[in-house]
Amino acid sequence: MENWVSPLSTGVLLGIAAGAIAALLVAIIRFKVHPLLALIIVSAGTAFATQIPAGEVLDVLVDGFGSTLGEVALLVGLGAMFGRLAETSGAARALSDALVTRFTDRRAPLALGVVSLLFGFPIFFDAAFMVMLPIIFTIARRVGGGVLIHALPAAAALSTVHVFLPPHPGAVAATVLLGADVGLVILIGVVVAVPTWYLGAYLYSVWIGRRIVLPVPDLLTGGPMIDDDTAAPPPRPGTVVALLLLPLVLIFANTTVATLGKTGAIDHAAAWAEIMMFIGSTPIALLITVLVASRVLGTGRGQPAAVVEDLLDNALKPIASVVFITGAGGMFGAVLIASGIGDALAGTLGATGLPVIVSVFVVSAILRIALGTATVTITTAAGLLGASVVAAGLGPVQTVAVVLALAAGSSIFPHVNDASFWMIGRLLGMDVPTTFRTWSVIKTLISLVGFALSCVVFALGALT
Repeated sequence: MENWVSPLSTGVLLGIAAGAIAALLVAIIRFKVHPLLALIIVSAGTAFATQIPAGEVLDVLVDGFGSTLGEVALLVGLGAMFGRLAETSGAARALSDALVTRFTDRRAPLALGVVSLLFGFPIFFDAAFMVMLPIIFTIARRVGGGVLIHALPAAAALSTVHVFLPPHPGAVAATVLLGADVGLVILIGVVVAVPTWYLGAYLYSVWIGRRIVLPVPDLLTGGPMIDDDTAAPPPRPGTVVALLLLPLVLIFANTTVATLGKTGAIDHAAAWAEIMMFIGSTPIALLITVLVASRVLGTGRGQPAAVVEDLLDNALKPIASVVFITGAGGMFGAVLIASGIGDALAGTLGATGLPVIVSVFVVSAILRIALGTATVTITTAAGLLGASVVAAGLGPVQTVAVVLALAAGSSIFPHVNDASFWMIGRLLGMDVPTTFRTWSVIKTLISLVGFALSCVVFALGALT
């Protein structure tokens, strides 16, 4: 597949992509085909329609499915385990009580969003959302009003940070490929990301959350409960905060060591540096957190090890559908990339002749809609336009603005070819149309507001 090039024209490839997406929507929404089955069937059909060699089709499907599971399954699984411990031990309720007392019931969605902005800085979106989920569900049950009004602001905050700020992979890729200063990207990125979240995501999340009232899913409450006769009083909020900060600290240490190694400040090949980066990798950081939580929230509070083991085992059962459908979404995206659709679209968009900040946003946005993966979108768009950005002779602030505009484009309108679309929809108990009305719109607003603020930064950079 490395040297294979599709014999089809750009127009035909784009038509096949549009038809595949339409077929998915009709199958799932109109004929109620299970999303996992629909994604597999349409992915295979798209591969054959784009004339991927028949002997390679299965490899493309399996590789796309497996690579997505490799990124998502461990994070979702370990996050669900932590969430189950936090839910059944009373830890989630203890922290939610403290937050609601401090911010009041009416401001609970804002409190969750602000906490998520801070928590999402060093942690990837999938992992951070799974760790926050028990807190979100507990506050939603206590305050009422449905799950969406509480979950969407938090999810949007995590996503906004993930899109715009290093050390997240898309922002790092754009920074490197466009030649921006990483420190300046972080500094200006924070100034852009916070109002982008509030104006583009929080206000709409609260508005739509009041109109679509869904019950809190029981993902974290099925199976055995901790024995109230033997359980100690709920842990203190400070203990819960410490557990939430543990993966954050480990992952931040990983990022710091990796960054210092790249700059030459330390020897990144040293044994201690490699061990630190291993411990601070996201799956290992979450694993350590689950182990510590099992002791602090489980056996350390008088629960038998067998009870804790049952809790963790039952935490995995409700998320099986989420993991498989998310993997199938990655499969569909992999077919679109392997078929040459992304390259065909990128080549067409490369000669738009638009102003540099507009062209990077448009190219990034269209690639995102076509391919469904933010990191591939950013890498492709930055690689396509990097030379023209460098040739434009932009100042440091303007270059940062272009990076942020490209990142904003990569956030626009997630749909059926995006793994996060399925993960968010399934975890929050939404069907496909509701996920479009909520998550797809929220991400599009984040994209548009972020681009508008990037243009303001670009204009101000021209004055310096």
